[in-house]
Amino acid sequence: MALAATAYVVTPDKSAPRASAIGGAFTLVRQDGQTVTDAAFKGEPLLVFFGYTHCPDVCPTSLFEISEVFKAMGPDKKVQALFITVDPARDTPETMKDYLSSFDPRIVGLSGDPAQTKAVEKAFRVYAKKVPGAHGDDYTMDHTAIVYLLDKQGRFVNAFNLERTPQEAAKDLERYL
Repeated sequence: MALAATAYVVTPDKSAPRASAIGGAFTLVRQDGQTVTDAAFKGEPLLVFFGYTHCPDVCPTSLFEISEVFKAMGPDKKVQALFITVDPARDTPETMKDYLSSFDPRIVGLSGDPAQTKAVEKAFRVYAKKVPGAHGDDYTMDHTAIVYLLDKQGRFVNAFNLERTPQEAAKDLERYL
């Protein structure tokens, strides 16, 4: 009987959500200049994408695709996306605000100092590296290009697939509302 009791105590509850090794607490600055923490985004599903405003192709394409998913969901759906910069040297809140004005307003730009940026990259297991360009101060950023899906409690669910129609992606995202 003692063996059975021990097995019951140490066996994980399969119905309880498991803690993820992806995501976590952060403090960053929104594109409007306000300091926010991860807690500000709990209560609705959240897409999280890391990139930078000088990105030539992947970032604007992903943000456009997220905008199309949100458009397919309709303006009344309570969902947001975070665009977190991996280039804090160039991506000030003002730069983020200007850049994101071309996309759905439910996409929030976040930046921070280099230490804050590294901490959030580490929490989300993001790779980011500065790649020098051919001319002086010119550079690009190699970075992870995954769209992370977090549930209403801020827990990582899965990578969110944008390789489908906006309507299909919207229907999938609506499951988490």
